[in-house]
Amino acid sequence: MTNQILQYALYIVILVGLAIPLGRYMYKVMVGEKTFLSRVLQPVESGVCRICRIDPGEQMTWKKYALAVGLFSAFGFLFLFLLNLLQGFLPLNPEGIPGCSWHLSFNTTASFVTNTNWQAYSGEMQLSYLTQMLGLTVQNFVSAASGIAVLFALIRGFVKVKQKGLGNFWSDLVRITLYILIPLSIVVAVVIASQGVPQTLSAYDTVDLLEPVTLEDGTLVTQQVIPLGPAASQIAIKQLGTNGGGFFGVNSAHPFENPNALSNLFQMISLLLIPVACCFTFGRGVKDKRQGRALFAAMLILLAVFLAIAAFSEAAGTPQLAQGGRVDLSAGSQQAGGNMEGKETRFGIAASTTWSVFTTAASNGSVNSMHDSYTPFGGFVQMLQMELGEVVFGGVGCGLYGMIGFAILTVFIAGLMVGRTPEYLGKKIEPREMRMAVLVCLATPVAILVGAGLASALPETAASLNNPGAHGFSEILYAYSSAGGNNGSAFAGFNANTPFLNVSIGLVMLFVRFVPLCATLAIAGSLAEKKAVAVSAGTLPTHDARFVFLLILIVLLVGALSFFPALALGPIAEFFQMIA
Repeated sequence: MTNQILQYALYIVILVGLAIPLGRYMYKVMVGEKTFLSRVLQPVESGVCRICRIDPGEQMTWKKYALAVGLFSAFGFLFLFLLNLLQGFLPLNPEGIPGCSWHLSFNTTASFVTNTNWQAYSGEMQLSYLTQMLGLTVQNFVSAASGIAVLFALIRGFVKVKQKGLGNFWSDLVRITLYILIPLSIVVAVVIASQGVPQTLSAYDTVDLLEPVTLEDGTLVTQQVIPLGPAASQIAIKQLGTNGGGFFGVNSAHPFENPNALSNLFQMISLLLIPVACCFTFGRGVKDKRQGRALFAAMLILLAVFLAIAAFSEAAGTPQLAQGGRVDLSAGSQQAGGNMEGKETRFGIAASTTWSVFTTAASNGSVNSMHDSYTPFGGFVQMLQMELGEVVFGGVGCGLYGMIGFAILTVFIAGLMVGRTPEYLGKKIEPREMRMAVLVCLATPVAILVGAGLASALPETAASLNNPGAHGFSEILYAYSSAGGNNGSAFAGFNANTPFLNVSIGLVMLFVRFVPLCATLAIAGSLAEKKAVAVSAGTLPTHDARFVFLLILIVLLVGALSFFPALALGPIAEFFQMIA
């Protein structure tokens, strides 16, 4: 157990140690300062802006900024949708994989355009190399860059006084992609490729089995098809951009996506690296580092608590296995101990549990173990983190602006307690900002509960379940929580590739991506037009321990009030059934 605790601590120390300098670097990118990459990338940036006729000095209003994000996403949606449908007629398809159905194409397109990367398909079976590279990998970059761009716009809204401009979306998109996402992706891709992750355009390979297998019908199988492809380049950005879509069907549990402990460490740190760095970028951006540290502290405390719950639950295993001494669940030199069902022996309890908590804290969704096999409280933690709105660091950009929505809600409630107009970062929070903040905070609960409720009421949904009872309901709730939290992970016991599920889950993903995004930009535009107010005796400090406590309390209250009844029918009921 001591070894596992050291592993958990080491992962968090490495993560924070790398995120602090990255946050400083991202701030320089945001304000246009010179960086160590400027000499190489500035000519490229200037060339792209010149060709695309982008004026970096243009200041868009929040409505124009939102329109630019929407039009760009709509164009990407149409392109990727057609690419999925028509891949059977297009090149770079050595296996001759046909096009996807219309409803699966819609679901996949909505998933990747919204940075969710929910997958109702198996990558090596249903997508060509061209679709993976030109469609999914491109969206991995630009959907992540769009989220960071909106965060930058919100930061400018806090800083600017009596102005309307929030910057230029197109310029932000180019800079974020060139200076942040591409360099980091190159580093991670080279490292994981050196560990055995394939990066090739060759056709799938066929090899002889060491031990032939006889099937139930008497067929003797002597060969196996080994899927290949340009995996390393997609896996790098899927982790760094909190995308999560696996190149192969079983995602990062596949040995070609995640071969060993070193590749696992690099990918697991990449899950939360940019979201954590965004906290420190925010502090520098609003000219008060304490504000970024306060948001970081609230997120880190929540992450540590959730990690502790999941770690204890998985290490303890299930009472059915331990009952009567039938199975030894203790860790030792020959076994990992605990609940190892659905986990890779090369990773064990600690690395698997940490990954599951990190990936559901971020809007990433990649997995190195099967969440369907976790204990009830292990699954409870995964679901709750997504249901809180992916604000425990969350996705790149969108996680932090979601937490800022909760911060605005917190200062408003505190203002009501003392009878003062609430203020946050030198700007008064008035009814318009509050309406938009409520949209940011409640869009996720509404979408998840409505979607899961409708799906549960349909008899045909039961045919997609792998388990009955409370665990079966958990599979439905997890699917819509994953879509509603822009996460993309799955319980892996739920067949979601049906017309209703593909369309409904796709609509949930689109709703929870663009409603909070537009509301955030509306907040930014409103704040930019306000005058700054001086700090007074009645101003609630938003950088101290008291505010961190209040912020955590509001986040948990919203989550608990919204989702406790649903969670009580799923993982909580399953837990009590297990111990009864």
